[in-house]
Amino acid sequence: MADADINFYFDPVCPFAWMTSKWVRKVQAQRDYSVDWRFISLRLLNAHIDYDAHFPPEYEAGHNSGLRLLRVAARTREEHGRAAVAPLYAALGARVFDSEPVADDKGERGRRGTRAFLEPALAEAGLPATLSEALDDTSWDAVIQAETDEALALTGKDVGTPILHFQPPEGVAFFGPVISRLPSDEQAAELWDHVVGLARFPGFAELKRSLREKPQLRSFGVKEDEVGVREDWHGGSRRLKK
Repeated sequence: MADADINFYFDPVCPFAWMTSKWVRKVQAQRDYSVDWRFISLRLLNAHIDYDAHFPPEYEAGHNSGLRLLRVAARTREEHGRAAVAPLYAALGARVFDSEPVADDKGERGRRGTRAFLEPALAEAGLPATLSEALDDTSWDAVIQAETDEALALTGKDVGTPILHFQPPEGVAFFGPVISRLPSDEQAAELWDHVVGLARFPGFAELKRSLREKPQLRSFGVKEDEVGVREDWHGGSRRLKK
């Protein structure tokens, strides 16, 4: 597509990317702007990390699943166009996060990278089941790595997901905004205007805190009318520093 109003870099297994994407879609329904859904892999981003030392035990399996799903997204974009990524991400995110909580174990996180998990999402997005063949096709990793590198070149390397690039290619990009609650329609537009205001200032660098509420997502056991408990996150993990 021609330059979109926003390039949104996501990993389908990142809860904060999913929450931010729901906000972005909500504003998109109210405002006339376009989004190009692009890829950033938490597994590739953390390729140099010792997962056992830095993350809870289920994270590596989850990040591996994210990479497998991004391979499918990359093939989807190649064969069905950039617009096909939006409904696929929507279907995947709903299955991962807008569903009942699952055990924090490697098996359950790894299941998200299987055909049994993926194919219903492909059907919901109106895409052929044959795209699931890309789950094991590592030839797509070069595309995903290049886009991950592209995102990090815009922000620096000490970030996570999502990354938003406003008014590309010249506009400002940054990690976030990281939100734990889905705003109302009115709040969504107001938050959008504030974020765009920051993005329009070329000298804007960072606003950050590590305290986050557990995301307002069913998969985290937090209902839409509830507020998640506040936790201290370090390097994308709820594991506290020792």
